[in-house]
Amino acid sequence: MKFDRLRRFDFIRDGLTLAAYDSGGDGLPVVFQHGLCGDARQTAEAFPDDAALRLITLECRGHGASQSGEVFSIATFADDVAALIEHLGLPPVVIGGISMGAAIASRIAVRRPELVRGLVLARPAWVIKPAPNNMRPNLEIGELLARLSADEARAAFEASSTHALLAREAPDNLASLLGFFDRQPVAVSSALLTAISADGPGIAEADLTDLAIPTLVLATGQDFIHPLGHAELLARLIPGAVLKALTPKGVDKPAYLADFHTALGAFLKDI
Repeated sequence: MKFDRLRRFDFIRDGLTLAAYDSGGDGLPVVFQHGLCGDARQTAEAFPDDAALRLITLECRGHGASQSGEVFSIATFADDVAALIEHLGLPPVVIGGISMGAAIASRIAVRRPELVRGLVLARPAWVIKPAPNNMRPNLEIGELLARLSADEARAAFEASSTHALLAREAPDNLASLLGFFDRQPVAVSSALLTAISADGPGIAEADLTDLAIPTLVLATGQDFIHPLGHAELLARLIPGAVLKALTPKGVDKPAYLADFHTALGAFLKDI
């Protein structure tokens, strides 16, 4: 879906102005959340352009056009999204997201089941445990930005073993991570990367096995930050979950997006 199809409006919570986006219409409401240090453009790009679907996205605190505040956690972000769903007076929605957005979605599905009729977990970076090893590159960059200038932090990272590993095994992850050194404000980027990398969805395995809603899990290979094993485990734990493999983004981004649109569109048509 083209980003310019979304109408932006302000959502006030805890005294902060958060940027929310809505494609409008009478279609199936789908609340779809971006990843760490992403924004609504990421979710719009991944979402199929279909008048039968209504895309709603909230830019989390410290992301996009939303104010930051002082608290960055998956639980806080999930509470903000749940509050937006209630504010809009929506019926139970399909909740989903990419990476951090998937962790937010899984938490809402578990903690606020009355709000959710379907679940989409795209390229999940968490299952249940906090501070998973796959998030260490984000943590490393957050810590570098906390003690060095952006240019110095980038130079230190480029000389690291993490940079060498990602250059070999996950070039798309590396490209995204390098973009964090140009992200402003630097202090907010550092705080987000360190806090969220050490966090988790705050749910248990039993919570996932108790879910009774249609669930789609999307995954790719060649992705260190979003391991295929996380997606496979989630698909095994959640009863009836469907796992779909996408073309790796680093191999062919247009094919990745086409696969994403097809898989998500087909899933949503059946809900």
